[in-house]
Amino acid sequence: MIRAIETLARIPLFRSLDEDAVRRLDARCAWRRAAAKEWVLDYESDGTDLFFVLQGHVRVSIAAGREVILRDIRDGEFFGELAAIDQKPRSAGILAITDTLVARMPAGVLRQAVHEHPDVCDQLLQTLVAQIRMLANRANEYSNLGVRQRLYAELLRLGRMPISGGHPVVSPPPTHAELAARVSSHREAITRELNAMARGRLIERRRGAIVLLDTDRLRAMVAGLGEA
Repeated sequence: MIRAIETLARIPLFRSLDEDAVRRLDARCAWRRAAAKEWVLDYESDGTDLFFVLQGHVRVSIAAGREVILRDIRDGEFFGELAAIDQKPRSAGILAITDTLVARMPAGVLRQAVHEHPDVCDQLLQTLVAQIRMLANRANEYSNLGVRQRLYAELLRLGRMPISGGHPVVSPPPTHAELAARVSSHREAITRELNAMARGRLIERRRGAIVLLDTDRLRAMVAGLGEA
């Protein structure tokens, strides 16, 4: 069960605001708890509110035909900013991966905060630019890389260094179907590639994790500098 204080004070977008300003924003938000595997927003649905993840983990995906997973959103991050700005239908669906607490802010409240607080405006612009770069990188990968290289690139993005040091790990490990949705492929192809990576000592599959044993070699192969 989620137990979190319903306030935007811990959201980095509002880091420059004083307590009174945050409380005023809190009062204009609605708070919602979504259960794991529940759709928070549907693809192409109406509505222009912005959502902040206070606690939990949601996934951005497009499920028109074959599912395409775009990114994950966790504590302190937000989604729905595109519709809040241009007033058009949602460009992706949002699925709760874990039990999640979100704050729902009307688009008008966001616009007021952006106009009144330059730091909020700057951070929102940085977020939008990061999304454009991410989508440009994805378009380049889908156009110019094969499934194998796209899988390498995605595992490198998902890998995190453990606190104790050592090789980057992907934990919890995505299912083969999830990886396929991330790199626009099929589950069977991903299974074959992961098996080949394990045989080639590029990865090691452990209980609850995929360990990336040779990130330099993976990056070289994504760039086309190593063996295919």
